Amino acid sequence: MQSTSIRPAGEFDPAVACRGWCVRCGREHTLPVGPARGPALDLFERMEAEGRIDFDAPEPDPRLSTEYLHGQAGGQMFGVLAARDAQGETVVLKAFSGQYDGVWEVDGWAPPLVDTARFRRDTLEAEQRIKALGREIDGLPPASPARDRLVRERRQASATLMQEIHAMYRLPNFRGETVPLPLAVHPEGNAPTGTGDCCAPKLLGYAATHGLTPQGLAEFYFGRTNRSGTREHGRFYPSCLDKCGRILGFMLCGLEGA
Repeated sequence: MQSTSIRPAGEFDPAVACRGWCVRCGREHTLPVGPARGPALDLFERMEAEGRIDFDAPEPDPRLSTEYLHGQAGGQMFGVLAARDAQGETVVLKAFSGQYDGVWEVDGWAPPLVDTARFRRDTLEAEQRIKALGREIDGLPPASPARDRLVRERRQASATLMQEIHAMYRLPNFRGETVPLPLAVHPEGNAPTGTGDCCAPKLLGYAATHGLTPQGLAEFYFGRTNRSGTREHGRFYPSCLDKCGRILGFMLCGLEGA
């Protein structure tokens, strides 16, 4: 695969990696790209060179090949956090957004903010019910009263499940506080699907619970251009505002005095 020089994209302040309004202290918190840019470039180049993300595994896992990112599923965001430990040494963390080809956790990468075993256990029944409703809906004629009723039932079941899922996510900040995701969201109200699964929340969550002080963060896109054309291989992007921006204010809180 031909190497691509990673570069900024779009109209945004290239110095700011992420931002969000804090529900705790009523102000915006930000984190710069800062010293994370270099390690992010290194990660991008390593992924291109090795064609996998399980760099240190003795036997490559086929699910963790970067070919996945160039297929029908499309590419994915990757992030790097440069942090300082208690001894003042620099620590570099890395994360991928969401799951990687159905895999939640990969050695050497920041873990999700949810207990994945509990997630699978507690959502299985509801997910099966929602899928069953979908099959029933598909078998009924359009605009029929029965179909309309099942559509409403599925919509409510999906909304309830999403609320339950978000309540499983635990978001820490740099004041030593941890709250369920719904209590960290600004503005108040239901957060979009996938909130809490992006790179920045994973990285900041790990740093906050392991005594690390973030110095900078950088995120890039790797793989096939997304359907909307807003993400391209080899480009830096700031953390998304519609998902990450709703919770990162709380997660960054306390960092100014760290």
